[in-house]
Amino acid sequence: MCRLAAITSGEYFSPMENIIALETMKEGHDGSGMGLILKGLGGEFEELKDYPVLSGICSEDGMKTLDGYMNRIGFRLKYTWTPKTRTVRGIESRDHYFARVYDYPDMHRDKPLEEKEMLLLKTRLALRSLGEEDESIIIFAFYPDILALKEVGDPLQLGEFLGLDRSSLKAKIVLAQGRQNTNYAINLYACHPFFIKGYGTMTNGENTAFIPIREFLSGRNIPGYIGYNSDSEVFCHILHYTCRQLGYPLHYYKDVITPLKQDEIDARPDREAASYLKRSLRPLCIDGPNCVIGFTPDGTCFMVQDAKKLRPGVVGGVKGKFALMSEECGLDSVVPGRDKTTDVFPMKFDMVIIKPDAEEVLVWNQLHG
Repeated sequence: MCRLAAITSGEYFSPMENIIALETMKEGHDGSGMGLILKGLGGEFEELKDYPVLSGICSEDGMKTLDGYMNRIGFRLKYTWTPKTRTVRGIESRDHYFARVYDYPDMHRDKPLEEKEMLLLKTRLALRSLGEEDESIIIFAFYPDILALKEVGDPLQLGEFLGLDRSSLKAKIVLAQGRQNTNYAINLYACHPFFIKGYGTMTNGENTAFIPIREFLSGRNIPGYIGYNSDSEVFCHILHYTCRQLGYPLHYYKDVITPLKQDEIDARPDREAASYLKRSLRPLCIDGPNCVIGFTPDGTCFMVQDAKKLRPGVVGGVKGKFALMSEECGLDSVVPGRDKTTDVFPMKFDMVIIKPDAEEVLVWNQLHG
């Protein structure tokens, strides 16, 4: 099993808090890798929230290719953040780790957000394609106010290697996954969290319904529904498909991935909508065990379990700072002074939702709608 550590806060904090929480849950991950996604960036990024951030890794040749491509399509570099790496035993350093802030090409600067999002997505996919064969370019995200870091190794050692323990890098939402490698080869595109157009997720579990879900999503002809180096990446795309493409509120994500029995649906006030989703999106039904943590573009965070409820998950904290963790010890690490009697252990019908800026925790029960 992997281990998940997410924090949402009204104040900026260091991703080292997530990494230390992963360390407390170390028996649940094998040190084969770590992924971080930061949303609501602070520090040097705080005044750059309107500009897209390109996050990734490049070789020397790959950086030249990347620069040439970005210049040709009109993106202008405004700021570059690079971690101050240091030598750590067991971590093999690559040439360039970066988060680069760009200004939009002139012809797109005043376009609506939807058009800008499509430009950013297509650019990310093009760069990925340019470097995928030889891993000279690895791109994790290209979006405003989002920064992603991923690498092979033990999370605590990677935090030291990337200098995060002494960095000014901060955010209001951070998702971190400590990997338990279930693949024959470690591919950074298989490392959680996953991101598309403002939506991010990470998962602990096995998606045994992966093939039909992948085929359904791939058949939608929606840019970005590609890759699937991990069977968990589909959870992020289902979230995007449900909320952005179809326009449903967040809690219907739970109805899509774990639909109720028809007699249970009939007891809900929104039975027509829930029935329609079950009939039309049945191929997106998951068959876990899975615990999924994610966020939406407005900064809402959530945790859901599949019907089997065979992966641990707990949510707790205080107003202004909540954590969504695989285990209680991770929660104790982040918010030790909380009232533990208010901790939430979501069961198979629950969706825990934390409002933006960690103002409030809600538990939506699927049976009651």
